[in-house]
Amino acid sequence: MKFLGIIPARYASTRFPGKPLADINGKPMIQRVYEQTLSAIKDVWVATDDVKIKEVVESFGGNVIMTSPDHQSGTDRIAEAATKIIATSSVQYDVIINIQGDEPFIQAEQIDAVKKCFSKDSTQIATLVKRISEESEIFDPNKVKAIISKDKKALYFSRSPIPYLRGIEKEAWLEKGTYYKHIGMYAYQLNVLMEVTKLEQSSLELSESLEQLRWLENGYWIQTEITEHESIGIDTPEDLERIKEMGLL
Repeated sequence: MKFLGIIPARYASTRFPGKPLADINGKPMIQRVYEQTLSAIKDVWVATDDVKIKEVVESFGGNVIMTSPDHQSGTDRIAEAATKIIATSSVQYDVIINIQGDEPFIQAEQIDAVKKCFSKDSTQIATLVKRISEESEIFDPNKVKAIISKDKKALYFSRSPIPYLRGIEKEAWLEKGTYYKHIGMYAYQLNVLMEVTKLEQSSLELSESLEQLRWLENGYWIQTEITEHESIGIDTPEDLERIKEMGLL
């Protein structure tokens, strides 16, 4: 099975303009994400709508492709990039992996875990979840919770605490229940990626503002794998400073 890794990178971030080019100990963020991804995937490309990002990726020897500035989601950008890359390279990829461009600490083990999901021929989409160990995360709407089946198939994602433990004080939910949070890396069978980008927004997606609910509502199978690694995304300049203070850089 042949995997293609694509890192979407936009310059015009509302909360952190120019985020992919933010300096992290002498290297732009996009370079660090790219190099981390190369440790697990042979073929890696950056998909961007900005010439400045394109030039920076080319300067460190990375693969980069320009995409439309009008995409509403990273999934749409990934689909356009995959179409162009396959057309120009004449390589037929089976699975496209979407690596977030603001996670310079992405681990090879996490990418390998997503790839492992496709050992099941029936897997259409794959993603990661991590068991929640902090009570506050259960009730944080910015931490997306996931319910999975015994065979790790995603049943639902929500910003609300799920499952709801009836008759148990909320202070005891972490002790009495099992909670998973979503780690936002996706991989798609190539044909499935092209299909889901054509779907209309669904009622569940609009309610929770979670794109993956559109796919579930339309009957697609999202296979999950459990990771022990934390997701450390950088959404704002303050996030970057906080990570520096934590000694992670």
